[in-house]
Amino acid sequence: MKFLIAVGSEKYSGPTLRVGMKVASAFNASVTVVKVGPRISEYSASHVKLAQERMGEWDFDRPGVEVLEWAFNFLADNHYISSTTVETGFPKNTLIDTGNNRAEVYLQGTTGSDVNLILRNGDTISELRDEVSRGNFDVTIMGGSQKRRMAHDLIQYLDSSIFVVNQYDQNKSYKLLVAVDDSPHTEKAVKFGVRVSQAFEIEVELITVSKTGSFRKGYTHAAENAEKLMRRMGIQYETHLLKGDPIDVIKKSAGDDHIIVMGSSTKNPLVKFFTGSKPLKVMKDCQCPILIVK
Repeated sequence: MKFLIAVGSEKYSGPTLRVGMKVASAFNASVTVVKVGPRISEYSASHVKLAQERMGEWDFDRPGVEVLEWAFNFLADNHYISSTTVETGFPKNTLIDTGNNRAEVYLQGTTGSDVNLILRNGDTISELRDEVSRGNFDVTIMGGSQKRRMAHDLIQYLDSSIFVVNQYDQNKSYKLLVAVDDSPHTEKAVKFGVRVSQAFEIEVELITVSKTGSFRKGYTHAAENAEKLMRRMGIQYETHLLKGDPIDVIKKSAGDDHIIVMGSSTKNPLVKFFTGSKPLKVMKDCQCPILIVK
C-alpha cells in the first residue's frame, strides 16, 4: 500500500506525522510526506533554480523546505529512516526538481518501503489532488483542526481514503469506533479498522445504527461479518446495535476519545455537494480523528 502524509507546519503537523507513520507501519506501506508551500512567482522561481545550481554558495531555500527538514528530523528521531541517512543530515542539496513546482528526495527507510519527501508549491487542494493522482496513493493523511473546510473538500475530491487526524492527543487512551452498515465500503472499512486497532493496540467498538430501531438483514449480516473478522484477528471488540440518527449517534458515541473508521459515501459528487453525506457530516464537527475509507 501507499500512504501520503500531508504536513503544513511544525507547529500543527506533529500529531499528523506521528499518527500517519504509526498507521503506515502497521500496513507495511510505503510513505510519502508532502508539503505544499506558497506558490512561487516567476521572479522567485528563477532565484530558486539558481540556488539549486549553486547551493554550496547560496543559502536560499524554496518556500516549504524548512517544513521538510523538520519532517526529516522527526523521522530520524523516531527511527523511521536508516542511521546512514540520518548521519548525512537533511539532503536539501539533493532535492530533485521534477517540474511543475514539484521537488522530491528519497530516504532509506527502516520499516516498510523507503520514505519520500515531496515539496510542491501552489494551491493546496489542487496540488494534493495532483499528487494523489500521480502517485496512486491508497490513503491520504492530513490534519483537520486548522482548516476543516479544506479537509471537507479533499474528502470529496481526492481519489483515496482520507484519514483526518483531528485533535489527536498521544497521552489520551483511545478506542476505535467502526461504523458498520450494508454500504459497499463497509467491508473495507472494517479491514482497515483491524490494522488501525493493531497499530495503536486499542479495543474496537462496532456500531450499527438504525433510525427506526429495526435492523434489516443487510445490517445484521454486516455486523456478524465484522465480528467474525475481529475474532479471527484476535481483536477485542464490542458490538452495539443502536437506534437514532446515524450521524448524531456516531458523533456522540465517539466523543473525544475514539478514532472513527467508516466507509465513504457512494453518492454522486454533485449530490454530495448539495446534500452532504454521512461521513462528511460526521467529520464536520467531530472532536476526534476519523478515517474515511474509499
